Amino acid sequence: MICLTGDLHHSSLKTENQKHCQITEIQVAKKYLKLIEEANVKVTFFISGKCFKDEWQDLRPICESPLVEIAGHTYNCLEPEILHRIWKKLVRSYNGPAWFQKKDVFKTMKIIEKKSGRKIHCWRNHMFMHGPFTEKVLFECGIKVCSDGVKKDSNGLIWHPQGIYNFPLNIIPDHEHLYHAERTPQWVESWLKRYKWSDDFGSKSYYVEEWAEIVLESLKKHESKGIISNMIIHPITLYLCDKFKTFGRILEYIASCETVHMSDIYKAEMEKNRKEGKELES
Repeated sequence: MICLTGDLHHSSLKTENQKHCQITEIQVAKKYLKLIEEANVKVTFFISGKCFKDEWQDLRPICESPLVEIAGHTYNCLEPEILHRIWKKLVRSYNGPAWFQKKDVFKTMKIIEKKSGRKIHCWRNHMFMHGPFTEKVLFECGIKVCSDGVKKDSNGLIWHPQGIYNFPLNIIPDHEHLYHAERTPQWVESWLKRYKWSDDFGSKSYYVEEWAEIVLESLKKHESKGIISNMIIHPITLYLCDKFKTFGRILEYIASCETVHMSDIYKAEMEKNRKEGKELES
């Protein structure tokens, strides 16, 4: 079973990926969606609130696809940066204090429902910025699952006492482990030296063909062991690598497996708990 996810950001964020792309990130996602629909694969998109405000015409067909589940990705992707650096110093949370985070989550949920007519149940903070107030805030906002971070040995939802489930990625991520756009071998070497960055898959970056082999090997291993794969593909990242050529290989395998939306996994967990007589927040 595979849960394919992706993050979509508003153009005014002006990420390095966006600067290296001749079309907008949402326009890239529309091309990506066409491949998804041809393969009949489900995907959960974590989308920033400003996308709905600024780019609804391009975003609308993505949101209307029955194969797409919409999830939250903060309203403005933790901008302005200086404010969040201040929050980090003051309350030890880059996301800000609980009241500030709750305001952001509600604002994101409100515009998503207003534009798309859909209520969201899943959330991923921009850059996986998971803070000390995250679970409590999301629970109080009605979110059921938070998919921040990377844990390669995870297998499914992880219950948190604050009342929600965490669901970390267990397939090597794309953006941080791929050479693309500004992320040349020289750039990555300098960046690693400066920030000492690493996740549960290490600090190494790969060219897209080698990275794809790692992804496929992991997906096949998980399928053979009955492990749920939670993976992330940023459409713009794979587009910048080779115009989705390599992604096509990955998608071919994904299409041969059962794919689910993230909320489907939550619903299955709730049904399992009901049958086992567990009393968790639903």
